[in-house]
Amino acid sequence: MKEAQKTYKHGDQVVLPPYGVGVVAGTTVRTVAGTDHHYYEVEFPNGTSKAFVPVAAPQAAGLRPALTKAEVHKVLERLSNGRINLPKQWAARHRRVTEILSSGDPYQIATLGSELRRWDLERGLPDLDRQAYRRALRLLAGEISAVLGITPKEAREMMDAGEDDELN
Repeated sequence: MKEAQKTYKHGDQVVLPPYGVGVVAGTTVRTVAGTDHHYYEVEFPNGTSKAFVPVAAPQAAGLRPALTKAEVHKVLERLSNGRINLPKQWAARHRRVTEILSSGDPYQIATLGSELRRWDLERGLPDLDRQAYRRALRLLAGEISAVLGITPKEAREMMDAGEDDELN
């Protein structure tokens, strides 16, 4: 059975990887190759960026609802004790890490962050894994700060509770 498509309205907080958290400003019609298409107009705070996401297939572009306040706790829990089996071989691990970060899924990103932190404590992280870890934390902090209406620094402080600060 096909899953019902999510619809968005003006003011909804959404996430569009790799842009991050934005707000649906409404819908617009644009003509492409002589055909009118409807798009969600997504505006991103702290910048002049705007994205136009097809109303007919927002999930194909990666658009998803932002976390709810209730979900933030679950994501923070995953960041503290999530586990994922990452390939030991660098190229395969890099592909998997890139796939997770590009997905925009906060639960997967938090789980990845937890695993990379664990690896760093056990044996240290190579530079590219360290960069991936920092990117995971930035992505999560951006979404958590937008959802809770706090600064990214305050979001990081929430995330760092119970986490080693060596990588920050």
